[in-house]
Amino acid sequence: MKSVISSEWLKLRSVSSTYHAIGAAALTVALGVAWTLYVAALADERGTLRAAAPEQGFLPLVQVSLAVLGVLAITSEYATGMVRTSLIIVPKRSTLLLAKAGIIGMATFVTANTILLLTYATSRLIANDRSLGFNQVPLTDDLPMLLASGLSVTALALVGLGLGAAMRSTAGAIMSVVALLFVLPGVATYLPAPWNTHVSTFLLPNLVPQVAGERLSSRLGDGFLPSWAALALLLAYPLVALAIGYYQLRRRDA
Repeated sequence: MKSVISSEWLKLRSVSSTYHAIGAAALTVALGVAWTLYVAALADERGTLRAAAPEQGFLPLVQVSLAVLGVLAITSEYATGMVRTSLIIVPKRSTLLLAKAGIIGMATFVTANTILLLTYATSRLIANDRSLGFNQVPLTDDLPMLLASGLSVTALALVGLGLGAAMRSTAGAIMSVVALLFVLPGVATYLPAPWNTHVSTFLLPNLVPQVAGERLSSRLGDGFLPSWAALALLLAYPLVALAIGYYQLRRRDA
């Protein structure tokens, strides 16, 4: 297993798409700086204001970028035919998928948390003593949300890996992740009450504040999951996607 993990790590860091995905996610830091400079200038003119925290406002960019990394980790091998070589070297498909999941999970968790923490730190440094709304609480209070956000990125990357293994299509898997992240939450808001609240509460993007112990916004209804239940459901998303991916990987030829 150790040699398989080493091989997957080598694959991940030897392709340019990895750096493109990470680079796109890292734009969050620059966007966070630009946003903070903008709202800081407004605060200088108008005084106190309440702005969205940049690490939360630009979180979808990190989520989508690293979910694409998860998708490409498997679909690029199908596109080039490299998956056949991988299966010759590692005939047990569960071992291959598990090694990929481990490497993608580790890489995206570290990358996401680094980007989010940098965005957090730079925005607070620029904000200084201005009252911008998002810089009024200490890091210890914001840490649960930061960790939940980083975990959601890893979950989406593993969902992308599972869907990529199941669909064998880069475009199809990416569109499915985008639908999960943006389309379904939008559709849920148009459901009749109380179904809009119930469905929204269980959707992956809305689990982040619940994992951190916060309530959902009034637009989405009041989230009612305790932190442990929201965390369990967040982890269930990639587990289900990887199980489907493994089933398809096992039943079909490379």
